[in-house]
Parts: sequence; structure tokens; C-alpha cells
Amino acid sequence: MNGLRKDLSTAAIAIVLLTLLLGVSYPLATTGVAQLVFPGASNGSKVEVDGKVVGSELIGQDFRDLPRYFQSRPSATEYSADVTYFNNLGPNSRDLSDFFAEQLAAYLKRERPYYPSLAAAEVPVDAVTTSASGVDPHISEANARIQARRVAEVRGLSLDRVLDLVSEHTDGRFLTFFGEPGVNVLQLNLALDEGAAE
Repeated sequence: MNGLRKDLSTAAIAIVLLTLLLGVSYPLATTGVAQLVFPGASNGSKVEVDGKVVGSELIGQDFRDLPRYFQSRPSATEYSADVTYFNNLGPNSRDLSDFFAEQLAAYLKRERPYYPSLAAAEVPVDAVTTSASGVDPHISEANARIQARRVAEVRGLSLDRVLDLVSEHTDGRFLTFFGEPGVNVLQLNLALDEGAAE
């Protein structure tokens, strides 16, 4: 009986100590370091315009109902940052095939009035697929160049001016060789608004 009591008290002390160490001290320490070293990123990389938060550099947003803006890639979570996930469907999934077909049809319907010769085979993969997180803030440069025709016409801007903005807001590869160049949709849309106001 004494052995059991000793084991239980040792286990209880270990639980309390480990909870304080790993459940309280460690998270507070890492949060403090992040606030000191990376204050912007640790607070969500918020983007403010005139003192108002309009989004984040790290989280995609829904611009589908606003034809004057570039559109983000599809999201399995409706761009909700607190429930990020990949759709996790396999390549033989009928649901996934239906999702791609639905996204492709929506993309063509939105872009063809401004790009009549646009064929389904020309649509970039990121225009119909979700990212691993479901909230990627970037689209491919090819996707942005297709959308530029719509944005230019709706806003009454020259296509060359909009394409210049796309080029200015295209991020290069990480460390020059990881990943692909991408266009941050929110930053590009904000630049369009600033340009339209000039």
C-alpha cells in the first residue's frame, strides 16, 4: 500500500511539474521570444490601411463577389484561419473530381467575358485547387496574368498597367530555388486601390 501511495504522489508531482514547465513556462517563453524577434509575424502579419486592419499578408481572403479585384485560390475552409486544412481527398475521389470541375467552371465563367479564347487547358492548377493550408495568400503569376484582363477592364485601367502591378507584387522563390514565384493577392489588390485613387 505504501508503494502505491508513493507511486501516485510521484506521478502527481511529475504531472504538476511537467504541466508548469511544458504547458505554461515553455509557451510563455516562445511567445515572448517571438514577440521580440518577429513582432509582425507573431501578431498575424496584419495589414492596415488608414488605421484599419484589412487582412493579413499570410492568410488568403475571399474576393469572389468583387470583380474589380484579383481572386484568391479556392479554400476548403472559406479562408477561415482558425480551421486551416487541406481537403485531404485522394486522386481517385469522385468528390475531388467534382470539386475541380466546379472550380474550373466558375473560373472560366468569371474570366472568359474578358478573355474569350481562354481554354480549360490554359487555366493554372492553383485556380482550381486548394493549398495545403486552405488559406494561401498567393496565386501563381500565370493565374494573375489571366485575371489581369478582367481587373483592367472593370477598373478602366490599361492591361499593361495592371500587368506591371502584377510583376511588382510577385515574390521570388524562397532562397532563390525553393517553391515557385507567387503573387500576394491582398497586397496586389491594395496597390490597385492606391493606383485607382491617384
